[in-house]
Amino acid sequence: MTKRALKRLAREGEFNTAQFQEEAKVRRLPVERGWTPMRSRTETSGAGHGGFGPDGERDQAYVKTIKAKSDGQLALINAIDTRNLVLALGPAGTGKTYLAIAKAVEALEAGSVGRIVLSRPAVEAGESIGFLPGEMEDKLAPYLRPLYDALSDRLSMKRVRALMAEGLIEIAPVGFMRGRTLNNAFVVIDEAQNCTYVQLKMLLTRLGWHSTMVITGDPNQSDLLPGVSGLGDVANRLETLSDVSVVRLGDVDIVRHPLVASMLGVL
Repeated sequence: MTKRALKRLAREGEFNTAQFQEEAKVRRLPVERGWTPMRSRTETSGAGHGGFGPDGERDQAYVKTIKAKSDGQLALINAIDTRNLVLALGPAGTGKTYLAIAKAVEALEAGSVGRIVLSRPAVEAGESIGFLPGEMEDKLAPYLRPLYDALSDRLSMKRVRALMAEGLIEIAPVGFMRGRTLNNAFVVIDEAQNCTYVQLKMLLTRLGWHSTMVITGDPNQSDLLPGVSGLGDVANRLETLSDVSVVRLGDVDIVRHPLVASMLGVL
């Protein structure tokens, strides 16, 4: 959209420039203009469920301070606040990665940790994309893209690049984590269902002083061969420890489109 078009929309009152002020807590997309697939509420989605408001419109507000949208998410947030090691297991769309990264950004902004370390296995989802050109960062970028997306949703990409240049945010594949000690850091291991038992054991032992580690994954969506993923076994073993919190999210915690929960119930 051009600058002239934005000025016209601001004059007509269809575009509120105040939402981009620093003190603004909520940034709402201008859904009043144009067509949207969520314009009307369907009979299968009740008011107030699946992100819909009482008038049937889908809530597309961006809230700077995150809030739990289900009991499972509330349990996950409380676990991250009170435990140094948290395992979040659940189906797609339950906000596992988003909440973990949001709490990581919150801790970095508050000065509770000195850096954020994000890691995920470089495993292809059932198909090989072949040789990737470029430097190491270019080859790994497609695998780490979901982490960039979650970060850019909490911070601007300009700020993300600046923090990465300073070393305050680090994104690395699982294969590069061996031998490290992560002190004063907030560590997020994403897509842990694609890690073997040995890999998860290696990652868990990276935890250093004054650090928090959150491991997220869905044991039912592993891209590894059957029986190779170690997430379920590791979660069952660590659940017996009082200092470790294992949060198991369910279909009722899905905050994506209501069809996601319906589809996962039959697939």
